[in-house]
Amino acid sequence: MRLVRVARLAQTALEAVGISRMARDNSAAARARRLHFACTDIAATHGLQLAMRGQLPLGPAILVANHVSYLDVIAISAVTPCAPIAKCQVGRWPVIGSAAVGLGAILVDRDDPWSRVVALRRAYATLRAGVSILNFPEGTTTDGNRMLPFKRGIFGLAALANVPVIPIAVKCAEELAWYGDASFLPHYLRTTQLDPKIELVIGPPLLPSQFASADELALVAHHRIARMLRDSEESHAANLRSRVSASRSNTVLSPADRRSA
Repeated sequence: MRLVRVARLAQTALEAVGISRMARDNSAAARARRLHFACTDIAATHGLQLAMRGQLPLGPAILVANHVSYLDVIAISAVTPCAPIAKCQVGRWPVIGSAAVGLGAILVDRDDPWSRVVALRRAYATLRAGVSILNFPEGTTTDGNRMLPFKRGIFGLAALANVPVIPIAVKCAEELAWYGDASFLPHYLRTTQLDPKIELVIGPPLLPSQFASADELALVAHHRIARMLRDSEESHAANLRSRVSASRSNTVLSPADRRSA
């Protein structure tokens, strides 16, 4: 199973590179559609079990989510066409880097102010072309048990482009988290032995015009996602308790005694 999944990922990446080089239509919309199809295929091949609650918008928007793993991009891109903003290091990954660029990913060096400006300009042009932007405002991945503060840049872009911000809570098992100094390949190979489950909770749109500043919009988006993650965890715990309670049998009283008790 592992070899099949690794081979399929490599095949999908190589196909994406080839198609992007030969395609007549390399518009932002066409690239987002190709990314959507590629991620749908990768998710299916890797046994990714996706559950989604909430509604995504039909028009262009800025999708913001907490960041736990590279699987976040695959999961969200599998449910809707979009152009993700990714760290520049992704562009240097063998095969996958070329595929990401060919499929419309916007690469940014977060330590370089000019690179951030160029990335935001590309994102603005992409939104104007009718394509949603996917961004992880924490700027890095975490273990999933906490959220880092959101960087404000993408929220200023939402006001400039006059598009809604869609908060998305990404919930998955801690073993899927890829963070810190963990290397991609060993983590990915471990993941290929699993049938990972990811839950996406889509919050109501946040309209930039209703907020005094990008900082305020970022704070509210952060709060919404944190609350959705907390509510999802509490709901899961309540469901688990109800199942345990329903399945627990009384071994002391007989069925007749239980009915009369």
